[in-house]
Amino acid sequence: MKTFFKTLFVSLLGTILGAIVLFFLFFLVIMGIMSSAGESNVAEINEHSILTLDLTSKITDREPSNPFSNFDFMNFQPNKGIGLNTIIENIQKASIDKNIDGIFLKLSSLDAGIATIEEIRNALIQFKKSGKFLISYADIYTQGTYYLSSVSDKIYTNPQGGMDFMGLSIQVMFYKHAFEKFGIEPIIIRHGKFKSAVEPYMLDKMSEANEEQLSTYIGTIWTDMLQKISVERKIDVSRLNEIADNLLVKNAKSCVELGLIDSLKYYDEILAGLQQRTKVKSIDDLEFVSLATYAKVPKAKTDDDKKGTAKDKIAVIYASGEIVMGKGDDSNIGAEDLSRNLRKLRNDEKVKAIVLRINSPGGSALASEIIWREVLLAKEKKPVIVSMGDYAASGGYYIACAADSIIAEPNTLTGSIGVFGVLFNLQKLLNDKIGITVDRVTTNKHSDIGSVTRKIEKEEESFIQSSIEDVYSTFIGHVASGRKMTTGAVDSLGQGRIWSGINAIKIGLVDKLGGLDDAIQIAANKAKLKNYRIVNYPQSKDTFDAVMEMIGGDIKTSVFEKDMGDFEPYYQMFRNLANQKGVQARLPFEFILK
Repeated sequence: MKTFFKTLFVSLLGTILGAIVLFFLFFLVIMGIMSSAGESNVAEINEHSILTLDLTSKITDREPSNPFSNFDFMNFQPNKGIGLNTIIENIQKASIDKNIDGIFLKLSSLDAGIATIEEIRNALIQFKKSGKFLISYADIYTQGTYYLSSVSDKIYTNPQGGMDFMGLSIQVMFYKHAFEKFGIEPIIIRHGKFKSAVEPYMLDKMSEANEEQLSTYIGTIWTDMLQKISVERKIDVSRLNEIADNLLVKNAKSCVELGLIDSLKYYDEILAGLQQRTKVKSIDDLEFVSLATYAKVPKAKTDDDKKGTAKDKIAVIYASGEIVMGKGDDSNIGAEDLSRNLRKLRNDEKVKAIVLRINSPGGSALASEIIWREVLLAKEKKPVIVSMGDYAASGGYYIACAADSIIAEPNTLTGSIGVFGVLFNLQKLLNDKIGITVDRVTTNKHSDIGSVTRKIEKEEESFIQSSIEDVYSTFIGHVASGRKMTTGAVDSLGQGRIWSGINAIKIGLVDKLGGLDDAIQIAANKAKLKNYRIVNYPQSKDTFDAVMEMIGGDIKTSVFEKDMGDFEPYYQMFRNLANQKGVQARLPFEFILK
């Protein structure tokens, strides 16, 4: 007994000491981040510097305000994502900076959606007009990194490197047989033959309607990519398809022979070439400037600098992630927060126009309705322009449709005008698989409607279906009003079907192809502004508030998601399913695009 208590005491002491050490380390990390947040935001660079774009971190529309976003709690290292706004601003700044000789695209990986890549690519095309060089290097190019690199003056890879070039594919995971094995019965209620968010629960493969819409979508994206690669690399689209179909990219040497890459070089040879371009004395004198450092370099003075102190404003509101009730954060759109910002900007006389930047697969239909109403009220007082990112689908389109103009990238995924609801009957799982039974008492016949412990009745299913139809009718009515179409026309385009930006502009769901800068310019024109400044919303939290918010719940998620690799998207699918409450207006499927 004495030995037992001694062992127990030692174990408890070790646990306590370990917790103290971990807390101390965590405290040091927090203090370090908070200290760095207070450091000077101004940096200087030397002449003949090279801006290095190493885009390995996750790229979001806007740099996360939380310093612990994507923090690696396993290794206690920051891994904050990169904001697309930061990338674009710094590419533009570099084009007029006399100390920047060119841009070096160092692309080992790229964590970004195809429309995000498109915006960066267009910014690089504009950069080239400055006459400065743009060089790309990667040991291995993915299709995404190659598409971005294709605008470069020269594209290089390691002699033992290579690239992927075999076309796009979409993979959808189906759970029907797994549910059957576990005794789970999904109850699907939807409107729209293309509204296939629920198909993984009820089928074991794609429906014909879903296969049709996905084929059209990725076919449009692939054709657009090939046409733009063709322009830059002077290779016919038919030849590019031949290369993909016949797997002609076998190694690095074949990339050069096919004209996809200019030359094979080791990294030291790349450095030697950059030395010649910058005319510095030696490789050791090369001045590489990271994106993080260059963001702290003041912009060169231009005639437009008076915009920084202009009284009139254009407000850019970033709406990224799932649409949910309540407050939002960096990863989702809270109806409460976004509506409050829209009301504030609507009543601010100094704000002359609003640009709503949407990057969302949708979510709660009710939350979307709440936001839609605020967009409509804002439009009655000042121009409201929507800029679509990688996604603006279902609920994402719901909150966009009332705007004066909608701008999308050619490969933006949009539309998906449809709604659905999902219930699960776990009775067989509980009874037959686990041995749990459930009894109940109720005051009325349908008091426990929606319970997961019993089968839904036909009368109850009809009741829920009626609710789905009401929401869908409201949805297409809003789209018809906002887009000056009939509800019949919207219904024919809706049914949950997705569209690329290219197709959406042809059918009237989108007004113009372009990025955020184009949307801002349209907003300025509609508001008749020449001298204005940009203000961004939501306003960034201060470091202390962000740390407190993180302590409230982000650590567990960050640790669990660490190093999930290819399984991370599937984990997110289950998280999204667990968070779905009420009628949903969201993207008609979870897919992995490769």
